[in-house]
Amino acid sequence: MFPDLTEDVPSPIDLRSVEDAREWAASAMLKRPWREHFFQRFIAELHALRGNPLRVLELGSGPGFLAQRVLEAIPRGEYTMLDFSPAMHDLARQRLGSLMQHVRQVLADFKCDGWSAGLGEFDAVLTNQAVHELRHKKHALKLHQTVRSLLGSRGYYLVCDHYFGDDGMTNAALYMTVDEQRRCLEEAGFSVTNLVTLRGLVLHRGIAS
Repeated sequence: MFPDLTEDVPSPIDLRSVEDAREWAASAMLKRPWREHFFQRFIAELHALRGNPLRVLELGSGPGFLAQRVLEAIPRGEYTMLDFSPAMHDLARQRLGSLMQHVRQVLADFKCDGWSAGLGEFDAVLTNQAVHELRHKKHALKLHQTVRSLLGSRGYYLVCDHYFGDDGMTNAALYMTVDEQRRCLEEAGFSVTNLVTLRGLVLHRGIAS
């Protein structure tokens, strides 16, 4: 029997669980050390923006891997970390230490209606390996449209995620192809550039038009 590609895909782990969150954080960089290359490209793109201080929102911020790199490289930034897991927020606070003075943590689930209420406006929104946590690619357009409403004119939306394809993931319901990702961002109102494609991950830059 073939899987139903219209149904949401259950997650094999519960990232709200302290144990699961710690296990994920301990293994993420070991499993994909090339994530560091993407982190550095995020930083390079943020350096191109003119915000003083730069207002950044990260969706699905997890244990703070990307936040740590960005805050060390751009120390005057205002960084909002949005995640649905208290356990992940706890791990991020431990990781960031004194860098937390530049951080606002928001406990919210971007799969739920109203998650963006009261967040404010940003110069850039980042997300790294989190869009597929919508648990079906059919939900991505709504997420991208909401992000568009949070960005100022010419704001950057930097979206990194796994892709479906021969050298990528195999679940066509959960993951989009590289081209599907681009077209979904364009439909949401962004001018899109593919910045990096490497070993199953792709980073797109969407500029709010």
